[in-house]
Order: sequence, then C-alpha cells, then structure tokens
Amino acid sequence: MKIAVVTDDMETISSHFGRAQYYLVYTINNGKITDRETRSKPGHNQFMGDHHEHQGEAHGTDPHSEARHGTMMDAISDCQVLIACGMGMGAHNSLKTRNIQPFITDIREAQAAVNAYLAGTLQDHPERLH
Repeated sequence: MKIAVVTDDMETISSHFGRAQYYLVYTINNGKITDRETRSKPGHNQFMGDHHEHQGEAHGTDPHSEARHGTMMDAISDCQVLIACGMGMGAHNSLKTRNIQPFITDIREAQAAVNAYLAGTLQDHPERLH
C-alpha cells in the first residue's frame, strides 16, 4: 500500500492540495512504513494561464479543473490514500474517481498523520473542503 501526503517542506502537510509542491509517498508493508520518497507535484501556479470557472459550482468542479487535477494526480496513481490539510471539492472528487481515498486532517506533521492512519485514528475533516 502507498500513502501520499502533500507537502512543501518534506516534513509538514500542506494546507492546500492544489498549491503544494511535492508529494511524500510512504510505502506500507505489514502495517509498517518501509520506505518514503519525494515526488514532484504540479500545482496551481503551473496552470496560471488556464481558464478557471466557479459559476455556481463548488471550487474546482468545472471540466477544466478536472483536467488539471488529473495532471496533479498522475504522480500518485499508484497510491491508495492522499492526506492533506485542505483542498477544493473538485480535487476531493477527482481523487475518489481515481480510487484514491482523500483524508483532510488537522495533523500538521506528515509522518504523524500517516502513523495515525495506520493506527486507524486519523480523523477526516470534510468541513475543510472548499
């Protein structure tokens, strides 16, 4: 199993999925972390010239955003879980359609959040979706 965490500094969880620069990807075997790697992540800043709509829709749910989310998620297509401290509804939905379970947490330290997930105590905070 692989768990991705969005980060900017390789230690703490980014407060916003779309703006994060990197993924920390933890490999889990027999309920324990056996490897950790850093992967680059495209972010909103790479799509600055692209069309971005909100017309009555939840943040990031328009067709153009779906394509951007796909680009952001290509690097974690082998992961089953993504942990962030916040994200838009569109990114959340895009993760689920790719069979990646999103968790929105209030835990700031990446490894602590992964350990909480493995212990079954990581609480999801959907109220942090925008």
